[in-house]
Amino acid sequence: MEEQSFLSFMGNNLADFWEYTGFAQATGQHLIMILVGLFFLWLAIKKNFEPLLLVPIGFGILIGNIPFKADAGLEIGIYEEGSVLNILYQGVKTGWYPPLVFLGIGAMTDFSALISNPKLMLVGAAAQFGIFGAYMVALAIGFEPAQAAGIAIIGGADGPTAIFLSSKLAPNLMGAIAVSAYSYMALVPIIQPPIMRALTTKKEKVIRMKPARAVSQTEKIMFPIVGLLLTCFLVPSALPLLGMLFFGNLLKESGVTRRLADTASGPLTDAIIVLLGVTVGASTQASEFLTWNTIFIFFLGFCAFCIATTSGVLFVKFFNLFLSKENKINPLIGNAGVSAVPMSARISQNVGLEYDPSNYLLMHAMGPNVAGVIGSACAAGVLLGFLV
Repeated sequence: MEEQSFLSFMGNNLADFWEYTGFAQATGQHLIMILVGLFFLWLAIKKNFEPLLLVPIGFGILIGNIPFKADAGLEIGIYEEGSVLNILYQGVKTGWYPPLVFLGIGAMTDFSALISNPKLMLVGAAAQFGIFGAYMVALAIGFEPAQAAGIAIIGGADGPTAIFLSSKLAPNLMGAIAVSAYSYMALVPIIQPPIMRALTTKKEKVIRMKPARAVSQTEKIMFPIVGLLLTCFLVPSALPLLGMLFFGNLLKESGVTRRLADTASGPLTDAIIVLLGVTVGASTQASEFLTWNTIFIFFLGFCAFCIATTSGVLFVKFFNLFLSKENKINPLIGNAGVSAVPMSARISQNVGLEYDPSNYLLMHAMGPNVAGVIGSACAAGVLLGFLV
């Protein structure tokens, strides 16, 4: 009798133990999301597609989709108040990770290409049509205005800006928006070149641009100060992003705060990117992520990104109609108007070299590329100002 009781006791314990394992709680949705996470890791490690972004996000997807018993009171899920992951996720949910990322971007960015050729700012502005085009499409599909704005910002190819705006306007869609934005940032080398080749003639592809003029240190110091005042007086709602961007750049260019600039562009940015990537990935729990809305968001994000690339290239072609022969702009740098820095600029360079191995477009493309960072933040500020 005692032996039967012992066996029954052990059997019940093993049954309870099995019930608490991830194997017992796993569903097909969990397995799908785990495969998505593994795919992100494969892209990052095997294909070298933005590993600094996709490794944390991919591994975060694995973390967020380990099944566990929801009513067990374990406090381990990212959406469970008080859990460690939930505390780390507050930086995403409340939108304070993105300004810190912008601080690092400012501290590592050289705006000389834009300062030396200010008309390239117009190319960065033109690429923002992708955001507003996707906004109108999202409205037509049936999304609420605030949700449509959060989805549309994906067209700027700027993950931190997408997180910042969606945390304010569409927190329930933030996971899908963030993953979509970072996915398309990583897929820039695949999405943009076919559009660039299709929209430009052979003659346009080999246009040689004048060498950029030298930019003085005084101009570099004045740029973040004047840039802050002009952009934030125009769009005050973009202050958290643009304020930190220009502050980081002033730390870099002032020449007297090198330690602060190195910290902002190095250890601080690295730490924030790790936390941001892992928590964004973990927020894609199968029950929250695998919905029809997510599919629509990825589709609209793709459309927005394509519209942005197309707008940038076509704007340069149009702008060239009013420029003298020696001042014409190579339309292949139009793609760099999105704010995927410096990936889009490298694509301009690589596609240009296919048609003229001695025509180096990288420094020219950095002008609209950094302008795109400012432009996407301004676009987010405009949408935020109208819809909050």
